[in-house]
Amino acid sequence: MAEGFARELGQGVIEPYSAGLTPAGLNERAVQVMKESGIDISMQKSKSIDEQLLKRMDMIITLCDNAAESCPWTPPEISRIHWPLKDPAKAEGTGDEIMGEFRRTRDEIEQRVKDLIEGARNG
Repeated sequence: MAEGFARELGQGVIEPYSAGLTPAGLNERAVQVMKESGIDISMQKSKSIDEQLLKRMDMIITLCDNAAESCPWTPPEISRIHWPLKDPAKAEGTGDEIMGEFRRTRDEIEQRVKDLIEGARNG
């Protein structure tokens, strides 16, 4: 979801790359809630972290509970930010409750990406 927002809202400002510690493919619920926001992420790919690419980044943002602790070491010249989000894929409950968690996470990610882009434009 973060990559989708960053690509859509940050065109010409940032160049996002997304990767995970344990890529598990696209979550259909994530695709659905992003489509509700007018962003199609269905063609995005779940990728593993590429350490060579990692070394060329200006900034690394980790998401969700265990990512901050589990993310590989990053060079000190690379800015690193952690967004402590609940992973909606781990939500439990009824289908509506789970979709509610995906929407809540989507909305939080959208605001954080907007703030990041605004900071990049002004900084």
